[in-house]
Amino acid sequence: ELPESWADMQEPLLEGMCFTLKYLGMTLVEKPKGEDMAAAAIRRIVATARVGARKFQKVILTVSPRGISLQDAGTKEMVENISIYRISYCTTDKLQNKVFAYVAQSQESGALECHAFLSPKKKIAQAVTLTVAQAFQMALDLWEAAHAGR
Repeated sequence: ELPESWADMQEPLLEGMCFTLKYLGMTLVEKPKGEDMAAAAIRRIVATARVGARKFQKVILTVSPRGISLQDAGTKEMVENISIYRISYCTTDKLQNKVFAYVAQSQESGALECHAFLSPKKKIAQAVTLTVAQAFQMALDLWEAAHAGR
């Protein structure tokens, strides 16, 4: 449960804010950012996810100024760690408003990947998006502070 003033809180974000979501899947995208690109990618992921009819992997998505880390909710095994510097875009889909997605450059192939997650509520999807935006700002502030003395 998020307190009303959570958007102004910085301390928990430094440690990492955790959200339990269901991983819907990934698709490759052409552009690093843009609402239309993201909406189309989310549509593809959701359509593929519906056809699959498999159980979605429940993950704990942790957002911090270092980036996003994904952990399997059942086994607690680390799935992926994405540096904040590789993430180019994040959004809550307008139509699928319980879906949070981000675009990041793959460390292995360099390709742009859009990853989508289903949250239990629209408010949670929006909270994840806002938390990632805050993490970007904090990472920038920390980077600027580190480089200010040069």
